[in-house]
Amino acid sequence: MRKKLNLQRMKIGGGLLAGILAPSVGWACACGCGVFDVGTSSMFPTGEGGMAFLNYAYQDQNRNWSGTSQAPAANNDDKDIETHFVTVGLQYMFNRSWGAQVEVPYDFRHFKTENASRNWNQLGDIRLRGIYTGFFADQSAGVTLGVKLPTGDFTFDPDVVDRDTQIGTGSTDILLGGFYRDNLDKNQKWDWFAQLELDVPVLIQDQYRPGLELDAAAGIDYRGLSLGQVRVSPVAQVIFSERTSDSGANSASPVASGYQRIMLSPGVEFHVHPVKIYADAEFPVYQNFTGNQLAASVLFKVSLSFMF
Repeated sequence: MRKKLNLQRMKIGGGLLAGILAPSVGWACACGCGVFDVGTSSMFPTGEGGMAFLNYAYQDQNRNWSGTSQAPAANNDDKDIETHFVTVGLQYMFNRSWGAQVEVPYDFRHFKTENASRNWNQLGDIRLRGIYTGFFADQSAGVTLGVKLPTGDFTFDPDVVDRDTQIGTGSTDILLGGFYRDNLDKNQKWDWFAQLELDVPVLIQDQYRPGLELDAAAGIDYRGLSLGQVRVSPVAQVIFSERTSDSGANSASPVASGYQRIMLSPGVEFHVHPVKIYADAEFPVYQNFTGNQLAASVLFKVSLSFMF
């Protein structure tokens, strides 16, 4: 009976992910910040109630990359994009099937070109999502539908900062996502999970359209370790990102935006109810950039959440 149930769960979970992945699309945005919204399995819903969270992410794009290899810095007038992403959020499951989430980011950015350097910080683009997890009683599968609002400014020092380097995109985007998790062994100490989100700009401003963005992650975690009352869960995952190039009359550079990227990401979660702390590092192992673009050698993410 359990084998039949697990087979059904795998079919439905795979169907959910395959259905969302079906569109053959790609994407753009200098920071690639959507990647920080996947691979955080500790934030999957596990029951009714709420969770407040504070996320911090960091990347320093200081290497010029073209195609599948590093390129001479002289080929790119942009030299460095360093960003600290701070996000405050709230997720609440009204019952075991329906919930909602809001993310409010505030970003700090340093941008350096051949002839200029700028530092600024501001509110980013707020994300609102509805959550459905009614496929199984244990909420092991879910889909999300949301919107990214154009709350971040996209007009900071436009003579120096291109549109694809602004903190705000100026666009209103549809967010479509899904996740699935299950046990790998009968003792329920090894789990696997998969997650993805598709970001589709639908309304734009000032003749600039950022590209579509797809971010997906798959990984395993181990739940058999503890230090006193602290449950420790090592995590290993693979993260995939793809972007199409920007477009529009006011595009920064359609021939120098858009890429595919695969990253390997070790991480760890510490859980002492009602608090969770999650951290990972994300290392690119394959990158294919259109034109010359700045790339980061590693990305970092830390999340603190409180369940109530």
